[in-house]
Amino acid sequence: MSIAVGLVGFGFAAKTIHAPLIKSSGMTIAGVVTRQEAAVRAMLPSAAVHPTLESLLTMEPLDAIVIATPNHLHAQQALMSLARCKHVVVDKPLTLTLADTDALIEAASISRCKLAVFHNRRWDSDFLTIRRLIADGSLRSVTSYEATWNRYRPEIKDRWKERALLGGGVLFDLGPHLIDQVLCLFGMPEWVQADVFAQREGATVDDGFEILMGLGRLRIRLGASSLVADHTPRYRIHGNGGSYSKGGLDVQEAQLRGGESPSSPTFGLEPPSQWGRFVDARTQAEKIIPAKRGNWLRFYQLFRDSMESGAPVPVPATAARDVLEIIEAARYSSENGRRIQLGRGDRPLASKQWHRAGSEGA
Repeated sequence: MSIAVGLVGFGFAAKTIHAPLIKSSGMTIAGVVTRQEAAVRAMLPSAAVHPTLESLLTMEPLDAIVIATPNHLHAQQALMSLARCKHVVVDKPLTLTLADTDALIEAASISRCKLAVFHNRRWDSDFLTIRRLIADGSLRSVTSYEATWNRYRPEIKDRWKERALLGGGVLFDLGPHLIDQVLCLFGMPEWVQADVFAQREGATVDDGFEILMGLGRLRIRLGASSLVADHTPRYRIHGNGGSYSKGGLDVQEAQLRGGESPSSPTFGLEPPSQWGRFVDARTQAEKIIPAKRGNWLRFYQLFRDSMESGAPVPVPATAARDVLEIIEAARYSSENGRRIQLGRGDRPLASKQWHRAGSEGA
């Protein structure tokens, strides 16, 4: 029996990323919450269009809700869906505060429903290749890990991602991806020191950050900028066995933008020109490392399995909570100019509170 999914929002993420992945995983999009009725009719002719989440939740059958709306709406919409005993996927970040995240974790436990967070970058081609290099011992003991996500976007556009009250800024936009990858590889760091900043003229939200973290002898550097035009390496990893560097961006988003199906045999395959380089620490020999195939579709395949068989969800809310703890620590570190020890009560929770205002649709 097909699983019926309700999609909340029909902006870029919902239309270009979530909808094709949901359909390719074998689930059905039964309804969409949006004001863009004509766009839904063109892309999903069998889906019902609803003006509100409340209306969508009256549909039968309806098994799961996927929330792809502006960040400040995530917590309230997920709570409403769990209260109606629906399984839920929320695009990152899960919420904007630890308090809201804890409320969702409790609500999911009470309703006995699945709650997953769309950290799709766990299935990027480059990240899967890095996981393989660490797992097979090529790098041996990792001593330094650096990941950056630089873009050149000097203009400030009129959109929710440029508004603080709506959960905008690059720390909430790109930070969850970079931080979640670190947690997958190494676990929770011991400390965080960060600079979260705005450099563009007229910016009202952060448009860049630098985060330094430590775990024993391991040093981790994460960064993002909106004013970098050159194509610097996205990853640099050093270990006792060698060094690996990698540029370029996973191709799956570009393929989805171009209309390629996630079921296509070429979906997720990086061109060889984008493969990373490994330098052997002992011999200094260099070699190109073929990239593993990216597979964002795997997220929704695993989510479907979790509903059908009771298996774990692909990314649990507890993992998203760890990400948010580091984000809040980074903000507090930047605001106070000092290193923050994690897990030791070194800072107040939620250095900033965010309002929930605005409309449901996207």
